[in-house]
Amino acid sequence: MTDAPTIFERIIAREIPADIVFEDDRVIAFRDIAPKAPVHLLVVPKTAAYPDVASLADADPALLAHVVAVAKQLAGEHADGDYRLVFNSGVGAGQTVFHVHAHVLGGGLTEGSLG
Repeated sequence: MTDAPTIFERIIAREIPADIVFEDDRVIAFRDIAPKAPVHLLVVPKTAAYPDVASLADADPALLAHVVAVAKQLAGEHADGDYRLVFNSGVGAGQTVFHVHAHVLGGGLTEGSLG
């Protein structure tokens, strides 16, 4: 295992550019570079302490609630309030960055799409 910073830590540190749509002292949100829906945003806690949503929920439920609240706010601003909120947990579920993050997907999705 490496202690190298994740891509999200590098975006937070402004070492890698991103199309940032929201930021406060706890989270940052930006457009996914390989969108899977017309609206595809990532909401990322600024701490790298939690690799997945379960560890975040166990250790800091208030931060998880903030991630969800920001996702809802962004869906209202970018996707008419309708959205899917996805957390991938583990390689087998498609997680590639082990720094917890929420995918906010919207923009005319239908049941069974993206599935």
